[in-house]
Amino acid sequence: MEDYKKEFISFMVESNVLKFGEFTLKSGRKSPFYMNAGAYVTGTQLRRLGQYYAKAIVSRYGLDFDVLFGPAYKGIPLSVAAAMAISELYGVDVRYCSNRKEIKDHGDAGILLGSPVKDGDRVVIIEDVTTSGKSIEETFPILKAQGNIEIKGLMVSLDRMERGKGTKSALAEVSELYGFPTGAIVTMAEVYEYLGSAEGGNGILTEENKAAVRAYYAQYGAEEYKDLF
Repeated sequence: MEDYKKEFISFMVESNVLKFGEFTLKSGRKSPFYMNAGAYVTGTQLRRLGQYYAKAIVSRYGLDFDVLFGPAYKGIPLSVAAAMAISELYGVDVRYCSNRKEIKDHGDAGILLGSPVKDGDRVVIIEDVTTSGKSIEETFPILKAQGNIEIKGLMVSLDRMERGKGTKSALAEVSELYGFPTGAIVTMAEVYEYLGSAEGGNGILTEENKAAVRAYYAQYGAEEYKDLF
């Protein structure tokens, strides 16, 4: 596992973003862990978060793209932080863009904020986590309506590796439905491996937590990751 992945897992725990316990998700599932990207609230946290996204994006897609698109609302600060980090770490300027939930009809009018998206642009979409693909369902037609663009892929912070609407993971379903690749800074299997190791263990992943995670994936794990836990 790359060092930045290990650092990111520890960063999520330190920032109180990744928690273990019992949580009810929007889907109604009872999950033994929860990730809340809204807990990144300081300038230092956002700077580090942008750097982890930048490293993961470059590792997965290279620097051959023009725009980082963050779906409203959580994707807005993610796209800004990651665009700044790519400039800082790699010396490359990419533009950021997000959508508005409501179309603005005055001043800087339209459904997009940040950089316009135009014919020929290559776009990477950036989100916190994808559990159902709903935000992609909403923003994909918005992006395609801007012109002849190429979506290079989607990057999230954590791949939960559980079933989406069918038997495959939500990220796999997005890739199949829309025809572009997906990636994550870390997967839940990597989180489980690192926090359960002597190197990354900090007491947060107790034996009880481990058993709950294994039971959860026995019930809800995506078919492509069936035997990882």
